[in-house]
Amino acid sequence: SSFDVAVVGAGLVGLAAARELIQRHPSLAFAVLEKEPQPAHHQSGHNSGVIHSGIYYTPGSLKAKLCVQGAALCYKYCDQKGIPYKQCGKLIVAVEHDEIPRLKGLYERGLQNNVPGLKLIGAKEIQEKEPFCRGLMALDSPYTGIVDYKQVAQSYARDFQEAGGTILTDFEVTSMEMAKESSPESEDGLKYPVIVRNKK
Repeated sequence: SSFDVAVVGAGLVGLAAARELIQRHPSLAFAVLEKEPQPAHHQSGHNSGVIHSGIYYTPGSLKAKLCVQGAALCYKYCDQKGIPYKQCGKLIVAVEHDEIPRLKGLYERGLQNNVPGLKLIGAKEIQEKEPFCRGLMALDSPYTGIVDYKQVAQSYARDFQEAGGTILTDFEVTSMEMAKESSPESEDGLKYPVIVRNKK
């Protein structure tokens, strides 16, 4: 088979990238190559399922920006596709006095990262939210959630295929090579195809 673009790996990152690329370039032929029998077979389908709010990353970093934006986009996508999720929130609890400065530092970092809804709460509010939890102070992060990322990955795969993309499973890539080298001075650029081989 011949394709204009091939993405290796049908995990969340590979499928999300392929989905975005085919939406931006619908005239090209796309394939996702996956060595397992189905997408999201490994980490993408077997993780904690947390939709992180963006508290932990260094303010101004790409990770911080993408985490906050990604959480918002994840909730929006799940709403659009009817994928169940729970915006359950999270408490980060200080149980010792020497943990309180670090907790306040996380709070300030979250504010700098524009994480929605963050607040510091005391022992009484902790017990109101979580009756079996004891602590001196907690960081309440209501924007944190949980979702089954395997369902998200499967939905990405459907979007990709409905847009005309091809997913080849049981296709373990073993080598990639240029069919012929293009000259750097060539006006045609890199016009020669890349040959992708698998074990079969």
